[in-house]
Amino acid sequence: MEHVVKKFGQGHTEVTALKNVDFTVAEGEFVSVIGPSGSGKSTFLTIAGGLQTPTEGKIMINGADFGQMQEKERSKARFKEIGFILQSSNLIPFLKVKEQFQLVEKIEKEKKTAQVEDLLKSLDIWELREQYPKALSGGERQRVAIARSLFNDPKLILADEPTASLDSDHAYDVVKLLAKESHERNKAIVMVTHDERMTKWSDKVYQMKDGQLVAKD
Repeated sequence: MEHVVKKFGQGHTEVTALKNVDFTVAEGEFVSVIGPSGSGKSTFLTIAGGLQTPTEGKIMINGADFGQMQEKERSKARFKEIGFILQSSNLIPFLKVKEQFQLVEKIEKEKKTAQVEDLLKSLDIWELREQYPKALSGGERQRVAIARSLFNDPKLILADEPTASLDSDHAYDVVKLLAKESHERNKAIVMVTHDERMTKWSDKVYQMKDGQLVAKD
């Protein structure tokens, strides 16, 4: 991100959600962004993921300028370059674990049976492949969500409060797993969280306050 500003509304109702944000994350780096509710974290993440365009400034992902793309082109680039992990795991309830990946294969028009097996085994969820999401614990659902975010082999993974619905032990497991996958698979992973305890495995930590991003020691 270079000098990113995001404004909503007009005239007296105008709100500046992001104020001149500069931010870089490299391959193999696990970065956390902390901040209270309403500080601009969600806006930061949606713009980082190309889901919104900034009012001012640039978003560059793997050499591509997301701000200059048409929506159709940006949607294709997003699918290829970015993996998302959401607070509620966002799995499709009527699909078994293995079918969550088959859906992505249909979109890509490419069969990746060996990759699915490798991914599920590496995240210790291979034995859950025939289960529906409702049969899984919160931690298991997040492991499946992490696997799905890695499946396209994206350069960037964005995690939005991925531990918010988990107890402390499972939350720590998920964060340690994100750090491990970032370093071992050489992925740039950005996690947004309000819980400072979850940042101890991060390579860098930033704080979002009133739309401004500041690096923490």
